[in-house]
Amino acid sequence: MISSIPHTAGIGLRVPHYSHFLKERPSVTWIEVCPENHRIGVRQKLLDDLRSDYPLSAHGVGLSLGGADPLSQEHLQFLKDFCLRFEPDLVSEHVAWARHGGAFLNDLLPLPYTEETLVIIVNHIHQTQEFLGRRIVVENPSSYLCFETSTMTEADFMVAVANKSGCGILLDVNNVYVTAHNHGIDADTYIQTIPSHLIEEIHLAGHQRVNAPNNQTLLIDHHGAPVCEAVWKLFERTISLKGPKPTLIEWDTDVPSIDVLLNEAHLAQRILEKKDQQAA
Repeated sequence: MISSIPHTAGIGLRVPHYSHFLKERPSVTWIEVCPENHRIGVRQKLLDDLRSDYPLSAHGVGLSLGGADPLSQEHLQFLKDFCLRFEPDLVSEHVAWARHGGAFLNDLLPLPYTEETLVIIVNHIHQTQEFLGRRIVVENPSSYLCFETSTMTEADFMVAVANKSGCGILLDVNNVYVTAHNHGIDADTYIQTIPSHLIEEIHLAGHQRVNAPNNQTLLIDHHGAPVCEAVWKLFERTISLKGPKPTLIEWDTDVPSIDVLLNEAHLAQRILEKKDQQAA
């Protein structure tokens, strides 16, 4: 399936903005939703209404692609039903795990970057793509710890996952910045490692700074603030290297007015258009 999502800036659809979307149809070029937040009939009817006006990306959180447990057949069926009803142009998930022993932990937990983990997540992506009958994309995590058992960098792991499974990559530029800061690695080198043809979507979001032991500052990816200047600059360098991609403003906590989100999308759009103009 070829995505019809334009290489422009979109926003995540959140509950506080439902009524505005229904009444005003804001001038945003595409939207993204979390399928797990649209199990309720009234929210599904909302998407039925909006789907004809906006290209749609579905960003899942419940598959636990990196977990040792088998994938939940119930959750796979839910995603398949969602895709059949709403026909999203992109379906994404996370390089993380969230299930163990049949329990769902409601978090996106980190993985060691090893050959063993690579086999598990690639097999799960193959299973997901076969069940859904479509290619998916997977997002790089925000990271707060490193596993001593890891044998490859996160960027190399992401590329290996995509190459071995046939999936694409959702490059979260804020997550790259957070991870690079927390582990003392170079964000630009990370970005350069990801081939442009694998990147099908980009995420931008806010993070917070917290005090950690040893007088260190830890960055937490909380999706509750504007995109900071350093992440905007990293995004601009990313677009300069990789070309324009569908770019989403993601805001999940302390959700602001729709005008704030649209302004963030406008800032992203200016960077995307600047690259287009340079290419012309």
